[in-house]
Amino acid sequence: MKIYSTLLLISLIFCSYLNATAQPVTSKQIDELVEKTLTAFDVPGIAVAVVKDGKVIHSKGYGVRSLKTKEKVDENTLFGIASNSKAFTAASLGILMDEGKLKWDDKVIDYIPEFRMYNGYVTEEFTIRDLLTHRSGLGLGAGDLMFWPDSSDFTMKDIIYNLRYLKPVSGFRTKYDYDNLLYMVAGEVIERVSGKSYEEFVEERIMKPLQMNNSAGTWIRVKDKSNAVDTHAPVNGKVQVIPRDVFRFGNSAGGINSSVADMSKWIIMQMNGGKYGEGLGKQIFSKKAHQEMWSPQTIIPTNTSAPYNTHFSAYGLGWFLSDVKGYKQVTHTGGLAGMVTQVTLLPELQLGIIVFTNQQSGAAFSAISNTIKDSYLDIPATDRVRIYSERVKAGFMEADSITNSIWTEIAAEQKKNTVKVNYKSFAGTYRDNWFGDVVLSERNGKFRFDAKRAPKLSGEVLFFKNNTFIVKWDRRSFDADAYLYFQTDKDGKPASIKMEPISPLTDFSFDFQDLDLKRVDK
Repeated sequence: MKIYSTLLLISLIFCSYLNATAQPVTSKQIDELVEKTLTAFDVPGIAVAVVKDGKVIHSKGYGVRSLKTKEKVDENTLFGIASNSKAFTAASLGILMDEGKLKWDDKVIDYIPEFRMYNGYVTEEFTIRDLLTHRSGLGLGAGDLMFWPDSSDFTMKDIIYNLRYLKPVSGFRTKYDYDNLLYMVAGEVIERVSGKSYEEFVEERIMKPLQMNNSAGTWIRVKDKSNAVDTHAPVNGKVQVIPRDVFRFGNSAGGINSSVADMSKWIIMQMNGGKYGEGLGKQIFSKKAHQEMWSPQTIIPTNTSAPYNTHFSAYGLGWFLSDVKGYKQVTHTGGLAGMVTQVTLLPELQLGIIVFTNQQSGAAFSAISNTIKDSYLDIPATDRVRIYSERVKAGFMEADSITNSIWTEIAAEQKKNTVKVNYKSFAGTYRDNWFGDVVLSERNGKFRFDAKRAPKLSGEVLFFKNNTFIVKWDRRSFDADAYLYFQTDKDGKPASIKMEPISPLTDFSFDFQDLDLKRVDK
């Protein structure tokens, strides 16, 4: 016991020493860091906030909201925070738990009787906690094509019904695989229990008390859109404005819009265990609910490596959890087409870092967040902008080499014109149980792919080799061209299609690999 006490004292003294000798970056240094990041990753606009000891010590915008308008980003500029919305969903359920209206381990079917997963046991045992912890057995992003890209005509009713058709890739509660659809179901639970829409509940029970006055549960509900970013992405090698994703449902998975100024209020409340206001006299949710949200629920494999010496990683309820240099880290990222965000908390240091960008470069927010974090952890200064920029360039080069080789091969075959393809034999309607119909047809001299329930998934189909074709999407910002593998029946006629993204950089929400398209017009 005495030896333990001595070791504990030495540990506390050492931690105090580290904290005392750490030299946090100044606001001027953050300015220089962000300006460098804008250039290195070709990001039009970024907003950054840093919270320390319950106070906002840096809150500022950089660059422009839109390459079209050139208007400046500031601390109140609105961004879609995407999957950072998931923590709001967990908090909303925590509020309802505090009120005795539900429990984390209540069965989902008690609130949504029509809820069905891929087998009866999983359906019966699936809890509200399971909705939030990415351990359902479904694969990464399973079923996301029902809402991504945002043109589909699916409804929340469709999502709940079609879950039964999504096939598992692992055992129930055995493995981490990130999902969005089940967070949408969690939003439906909130609506059925509270009697309010998810968006109304979040705005009234969280945003209004915290005076997050510019924020909203969805883009559609933003009252003043005059200070909001446009979304940007590389299109044919050049960053430009692309259409904004506007989701009609499922905002509990990623639909909230906010600013770094408003989000600072949110993370201060989080680091105070749900308390806020003068003297922390008010409370959004209880300490008990907060502990559940910040407790490991699903283990995530990790590698111990410098400089953070992370030994453990897990998902809580709406948050990623890990250890960095001996401190607990609570974080999440979010991504929409043309816009990505990151929120990072080190509660023991009372440190919070928020980085929002209007270009889909995760390396940009990582470079900023990690550089700021390093300075508080007394990690020697590292040029993370340069390191991450080199990694991004290498990744793009690898992806481009894969896609370019395919287009080169297709162009060469077309030029030689030695392969005669009977496109008409492949034309027809192909149906997937959860995604619906895809029509392949000749139109204006080209062979076309059209998803009937997701109009943005439309493009030209080109022969590649054997029974493999390529679909080249009309919207080039998707970066999601895909293989079409045709299987034939006993008579040699095309009977079904499997799909797979070509580029390793394709967003996981383009879950083409989960489709099982069967021909229905034989």
